[in-house]
Amino acid sequence: MGSAASPTGVLAAQVGESGIAVTSTASVARIGGPRSVLTDDQVRGFVIEQLGAADVDGRSVCVLVPDGTRSCPLPLLVSAVHDALHGRVTRLTVLVALGTHRAMDEEALAAHLGYEPGALADRYPSMEVRNHAWWDPSELVDVGTITAGRIAELSEGMLRRDARVRINRAVVEHDVTLILGPVLPHEVVGFSGGNKYLFPGVADRELIDLSHWLGALITSARIIGTRGVTPVRALIDEATSMVPGERLAFCVVTRSGTDSLHSVAFGDPSAAWAAAADVSAETHIRYLDAPVKRVLSLIPTRYGDLWTGAKGFYKVEPVVADGGQVVLYAPHIHEISAAHPQVAEVGYHCRDYFTKQWDRFEDLHWGDLAHATHLRGAGTYDEIAGERCRLTVTLATGIPEDVARAVNLDYLDPDRIDLAAWEADPDAMVVPDAGEDLYRLR
Repeated sequence: MGSAASPTGVLAAQVGESGIAVTSTASVARIGGPRSVLTDDQVRGFVIEQLGAADVDGRSVCVLVPDGTRSCPLPLLVSAVHDALHGRVTRLTVLVALGTHRAMDEEALAAHLGYEPGALADRYPSMEVRNHAWWDPSELVDVGTITAGRIAELSEGMLRRDARVRINRAVVEHDVTLILGPVLPHEVVGFSGGNKYLFPGVADRELIDLSHWLGALITSARIIGTRGVTPVRALIDEATSMVPGERLAFCVVTRSGTDSLHSVAFGDPSAAWAAAADVSAETHIRYLDAPVKRVLSLIPTRYGDLWTGAKGFYKVEPVVADGGQVVLYAPHIHEISAAHPQVAEVGYHCRDYFTKQWDRFEDLHWGDLAHATHLRGAGTYDEIAGERCRLTVTLATGIPEDVARAVNLDYLDPDRIDLAAWEADPDAMVVPDAGEDLYRLR
C-alpha cells in the first residue's frame, strides 16, 4: 500500500490488528497513499483500531466535521467513529464546522451524516449534532488574545492588531476534540484541514475575517496549494494553542470526483494534517505545460451560492494566460451570499483596489473583502489608471445580468453555453466538478 514521507519523521510500516498496512511515526499513523484507493472496510477498520487505543474512556468528545461543500465519505467515517466511541464516552457531539457558511437544515444534515431525517437516535444513539452557530455570540467563548506584536510576527509584518480568540463553546465544554475531514488545496491557508476545522471552522467572525484577509494580502494565486506552515496556518496554530482540552484528528484525502479515499492519517492534528497534505499535493494538483486562454468551470451543486462556488475560479486562476477568461457555469446558483451582503455592496475587485483605498474599506468585514479579491484575481489599481485585472471573470449562473455586472463581473446566459464547442477549442479547458482540484503550470 502506497505511502509518502511525513515531515514528522520516517514512516515505519506495520500491520495493525485489523490486518491493514499502517505507516506511523510517534505522532501520526496513516493508511493509504497517493496511488492507493482504500476500501470501506479498510477505512472503517483503521478508524476503529486507532480510536480503540485512544484515551477517551469516561471522557466527552466533540467531533468536528465539514459541511456539505466538501467531498468526503462522512457517513462511513462518522459511523466508524460512533461505533468506536459509543458506550465508552460520556458524551458525543458532532459539530459542523461551517466557518461562515449557511447552516445545514435537518434534511441536509441527515443526508450528510447518513441517517433518516428526524431519526438521528436510531442511527447514532446518544449522539448530538449541531451546526456551528457563528452568528450567535452566546455560542462562543473567549479563550485568549493574540497580541498585535505576535500577529505582526506571524503574518511576517503584513498585519498588526490585537485579535480575540473565541470559539464554539462545545469545543471547550468537551474533554477531547476529534477533527474529522478532508485535506485539499485551499485559497486562504495553502492546504485545508487539521486545525483549520477549529479556526475558522468553529470560530467567531473576528478571527475568520483576520485569517482570510491575511490570505488575501498574500493572494490566493500565491498561497493556494502551498505546503508547510504558511503565515495563515501559523495564525491558526497560534489560536489553536489557546484552546483547552486534548485534540486528535483523522485527516483524509479523497479521490478526485468521488467519495473514495486515497489515505487516512490519525494523530495530533498538525502531524495528521501534514501527512495528508503530502498526499493531497500529489493527487489534487494537476499540471499543465502551457497556459490556456479560456476555462469553463462546471460548478457542482454542493456549492449553493457564489461565496462557495467561487472555488471554481480559485483553483484554475494559475493556469489562465494574461487577458484570459474564466467562466463559472452554475445555473443552480442564484445568489452571491445571503450571509455576506457586503460583497454585493463593494463588488469584486483585485487586492490593490482595497489596499490603496483602505480608508474606504477598513471598517467592513475583512473576510468579505478577501472573498472579493479571491474571485477577481490578480490586478493593479491607482487613482489615475483605475483598476486593471489580469483576467475576465464571467458568470453563467442563475444570478441576473444586472447583478453580475453591478459587482464588477462579466455575464453570459448559461443557456448559451455550448459544451461541445468548448471541448473542441484548443485554447480552452473544461473543468468538470470544479472547485477541489488545483491547476498549476509546470
